[in-house]
Amino acid sequence: MTLILGIDPGSRKTGFGIIDVHGNRHTYVASGVIRLPVVALPDRLKIIFDNISEIIDSHRPDEVAVEEVFMAKSAGSALKLGQARGAAVVACVNRALLIAEYTARQIKQAVVGTGAANKEQVQHMVMTLLKLPAAPQEDAADALAAALCHAYARQSMLSMALPGVSGRMRRGRLG
Repeated sequence: MTLILGIDPGSRKTGFGIIDVHGNRHTYVASGVIRLPVVALPDRLKIIFDNISEIIDSHRPDEVAVEEVFMAKSAGSALKLGQARGAAVVACVNRALLIAEYTARQIKQAVVGTGAANKEQVQHMVMTLLKLPAAPQEDAADALAAALCHAYARQSMLSMALPGVSGRMRRGRLG
């Protein structure tokens, strides 16, 4: 059993999602959005750091998947996004967690099957894959998608690390 925390960083809203991975079964644990007030950027970064730290302390994830910074509409937006991402990453590093980074395209490809998927497609697939009764908020869905992407990448690495094991997983056991 491995708990994976997914983070979709933003300077206005930061999404988070936690899944439990047991073999190739993925179960929803929690998700939400950290809504940041209209205050100075350093204050927003502290709020991100404090909230991610609190989520880590509450749920005790084993690993973290964070969406990488993409080119935003402007250089200023990209810099703010990078700083928000940095605050989240430092909260994770501060708790000695393993951090994996994925591009938005990699996350969408892993969850939807195309790197050009839109927000609604990601929400729908996250809801379907995790058997949720309703679609999560956009930023929470993106964070859950990052966690799922990492879970799939871990499974692929396990298959590559143990040649001949692929396809022989039965009821969560190698055999």
